Amino acid sequence: MKKLLVIILFLGIQFGYVSCSKDNDSRPEQPLVAETFLNVSYGNNAQEKYDLYLPENRSTEKTKVIVLVHGGGWTGGDKADMDFLIPYIKLRHPDHAIVNINYVLADINTPAFPNQFLDLDAVINKLTSEKDELHILPEFALIGASAGAHISLMYDYAYDTDDQVKLVGDIVGPSDFTDPFYSENPDFPFLMAALVDENAYPPGTNYAEVLSPALRVSNNSSPTLLFYGNADPLVSLSNATTLNSALDNAQIDHTLNIYEGGHGDWANVDIEDMKAQISAYVDTYLEVDN
Repeated sequence: MKKLLVIILFLGIQFGYVSCSKDNDSRPEQPLVAETFLNVSYGNNAQEKYDLYLPENRSTEKTKVIVLVHGGGWTGGDKADMDFLIPYIKLRHPDHAIVNINYVLADINTPAFPNQFLDLDAVINKLTSEKDELHILPEFALIGASAGAHISLMYDYAYDTDDQVKLVGDIVGPSDFTDPFYSENPDFPFLMAALVDENAYPPGTNYAEVLSPALRVSNNSSPTLLFYGNADPLVSLSNATTLNSALDNAQIDHTLNIYEGGHGDWANVDIEDMKAQISAYVDTYLEVDN
């Protein structure tokens, strides 16, 4: 009898454990809340930081990423310059993550190229490696302004070998350094020499060609939105038309928008049109599957 009671007690404990385990397993997971992480480090340089905005209810199955890349002539600017887009993106694309990046600015000791392309690569690699921890799907849109647009175009056209970038928004980005607008400027060779790390390229490299996104377009390039001003003193409209033609020839989906004004100093209605077009491309090429 004593042995029978022990067996019954043991079975009762086991049944209770299994029941509790089943109850625990059947509990729905708590949805993730929205989180913001500012000045996340992605390298050893103090400038290698980004701001990360994670949406609520995110997951590794659906939460794709919009990356913002500021301008400033490769030597200046800050991620805060792109903050104006963040409220719009959050409102229009509440299921996407947003990353607003800084990169190491060029100076007398630190050339821009290819280091700034590699900074963007480091951001994408870090986010990809942390996808499970962050609950994101590492597919990206790159939205860049001026020098940031050049960096974004170059990254997609020349560095994105895993095809993680699905679209590029090019806001007044230099795209063709062989354009007479640049090449006939007597100061241009000195500027190019200051921006390029010659040790990173083979001897005899034509830097104006290698660093021109319009000359790096291929059928592997991502859909691209182009936004330029018709009176831009820094980026000739011919840069826009050259890139547009290259995308035409490669049969890459793209749209060229030309606004009245200079280097992004356009009417509010044009700025809103730009935002809406970027948003439509995100809906098409970086769609979230709910």
